[in-house]
Amino acid sequence: MQLDPYVHFDGHCEDAIRFYRHALGAEVTTLVRRSDDPSGRADDATGDPDTVLHVSLRIGEAMLSGTDMPGRGGSGWLGYSVTLPAASDADAERLFARLAEGGQVTMPLTTTFFASRIGMVTDRFGVPWTVVSDG
Repeated sequence: MQLDPYVHFDGHCEDAIRFYRHALGAEVTTLVRRSDDPSGRADDATGDPDTVLHVSLRIGEAMLSGTDMPGRGGSGWLGYSVTLPAASDADAERLFARLAEGGQVTMPLTTTFFASRIGMVTDRFGVPWTVVSDG
């Protein structure tokens, strides 16, 4: 079984897609706009047919999905973070720096007894990340 996080971007999904493509090398595998819903009911959530109803992003071997669902994202998300395993310490430093662009570092990258690099950052969309490397 695999778990895939689903993030509500509160109207900023397009910006998040561009950011994750730049910062993490994310690949868009699915992009559905509200206007793509033949029933027209998907427009009810935002009133804007151009907003993102669903996006799936491949980041390495993992998937991150999201939507422009209003009122559910942004600051105040507590109790979780998306863990991003890095291939090397240099990769961890690069990914961490990119996620921190416009965001807030909550724990700078450091070395611990269980990881050669680990750090926490909340990106500009309010999504908390833990970047970790074993060397």
